[in-house]
Amino acid sequence: MRARHVVIVLFEGAQSLDVTGPLEVFAGAARAGGPAGAYRVTTASPGGHPVRTQSGLRLLPDADLAEVGPVHTLLVPGGDGTARPDPALVAGIRELADRSERVVSVCTGAFLLAEAGLLAGRRATTHWAYCEELARRFPDVEVVPDPIHVRDGHVATSAGVTAGIDLALALVEEDLGRDTALLVARHLVVFLRRPGNQAQFSTQLAAQVAVRRPLREVQRWIAEHPEADLSVEALADRSALSPRHFARAFTAEVGVTPGRYVDGVRLEAARRLLEDTDDGVEQIARSCGYGTPEAMRRAFVRALAAPPAEYRRRFRPEPIGGH
Repeated sequence: MRARHVVIVLFEGAQSLDVTGPLEVFAGAARAGGPAGAYRVTTASPGGHPVRTQSGLRLLPDADLAEVGPVHTLLVPGGDGTARPDPALVAGIRELADRSERVVSVCTGAFLLAEAGLLAGRRATTHWAYCEELARRFPDVEVVPDPIHVRDGHVATSAGVTAGIDLALALVEEDLGRDTALLVARHLVVFLRRPGNQAQFSTQLAAQVAVRRPLREVQRWIAEHPEADLSVEALADRSALSPRHFARAFTAEVGVTPGRYVDGVRLEAARRLLEDTDDGVEQIARSCGYGTPEAMRRAFVRALAAPPAEYRRRFRPEPIGGH
């Protein structure tokens, strides 16, 4: 089998982890149980010139972007250098994309794909902090802010930094199978892959941290006790506030209502248990505060469009050998 040629674009101000994370996945897949030479990875920059990443790391590319041969997967990283890109870089990406079977971006690399006209009429994502800007600058792109990565035809875009590893693992699984992807993930000490439709950050990160200490303590209590009575009345009692005052203050400082915050924490806790344990759905429903499996099922279908059993089947890593 001919090796799949993966070309990673380098440019001044690229994010180094956007480059090295996926590179390690594809290079590892060529060694970890897949067909010999499953991938051949080339780094290329305009003119073949060395570049300095936004962190100051100096990278020496393998080739000139204009002289790269047939490409299976073209990967464009993000970084500060995407803010005002060199027109030659954009033109090089556009030309090479026309000869690529797959085009992939990591983080703000989506801006370079959009500049090259490669996202027009497509669904795409980028780092959560830049989704609004991507939508504003490129109204012909359907920006989806929540998922870790989005696939639309032969073009895939991903969120910030480590999401590039998730997407690369998903592509390896597609190309070489789950066993190879799992071997690479274990070697890199990461999850096999987070599902592409998983939110870019947790409920705790998505919400603000309350200013007042009693409210911060309530946030901590919710995360540590999803099975507890987390009604507004119970949480207000913990913060020594009236329910009305608590609900108003919590929403103002955290950015979401107490009920929505609790729903997010419980869903996140249940997902972790489905992915990481052998606990039954009924046990998980109780331990995460749903009370009944049916209540948990409704929450999963509403938020994730999949019931708990289906979520576990699709997204829980399985040991090699199928056991």
